[in-house]
Amino acid sequence: MARLLHLARARALFRGSPRRWAGAFGLILGLSLTSTAVLAYANLLPRSLDIDFDLGLFEDAAPAGLPHVAQKIALGGPLRIVAFGSSSTEGIGASAPAASYPARLEAGLRHALPRLAGRITVANRGIGGEAVDEMLARLDRDVIAPGPDLVIWQTGSNDALRGISLDHFREATEAALERIRAAGIDVVLMEPQWCPTLDATPGAERFRDAVRSLGADLGVAVIRRSDLMRDWIGQGRLTRTELFASDGLHMADGGYALLAEATQETVLDGAAAAPAIVAEASAD
Repeated sequence: MARLLHLARARALFRGSPRRWAGAFGLILGLSLTSTAVLAYANLLPRSLDIDFDLGLFEDAAPAGLPHVAQKIALGGPLRIVAFGSSSTEGIGASAPAASYPARLEAGLRHALPRLAGRITVANRGIGGEAVDEMLARLDRDVIAPGPDLVIWQTGSNDALRGISLDHFREATEAALERIRAAGIDVVLMEPQWCPTLDATPGAERFRDAVRSLGADLGVAVIRRSDLMRDWIGQGRLTRTELFASDGLHMADGGYALLAEATQETVLDGAAAAPAIVAEASAD
């Protein structure tokens, strides 16, 4: 029950402004951090809190936690993120590097967490055209060695286009995820995009489903980009011209902007979930 009450406080606060994100972390990280860390974070608390104890919020499963991200937010940073992947991470199809999703994510997080603003970095480590083996070849250099707090790994598109074995893709990706987490780094997966080129590629959806399955099996959050893109069109948030680049494969500026928003939400939700997870484990 105590865990649910702490979660209720956090979820109620997260419906509000960026200041309330900070307040929620101040309320619940005391369960898992030292008193010194909580005192250092106390100046981020809002002056007044309207707390909703509706326990019906917890009928759905909580998002996968990002404990290292949560701790850095609580302590005031620095928060270092690596965006790892292929052309969708590099930003192919965007009008400029600043329009890529990693650049927009960095700007969005700095706005949402103003006390950390100058201490948040999102390093773009996307290289167009790469499949799982090429990415694993640079895993140590680009992901593990820099020691980030979080890796957002976008993968699966080129594997489908190049006819990579699905079993090999899954096994190699799972091994890499275990290595990342063994290094003390949080991780989020991003699935392949929805686009005309992949729609025309037989079996492409199996790689999307493999990413989702890996996330479920390993307790890793997955950004369901394919569903998101369909929803943006269906809800009228973007036209196809605003979503897709002219090549029918990559995203355009409008798509990257909304992808950054969705990624930011995943990161903040994952960080919010982490303290309750830590507290529950420490109470056992």
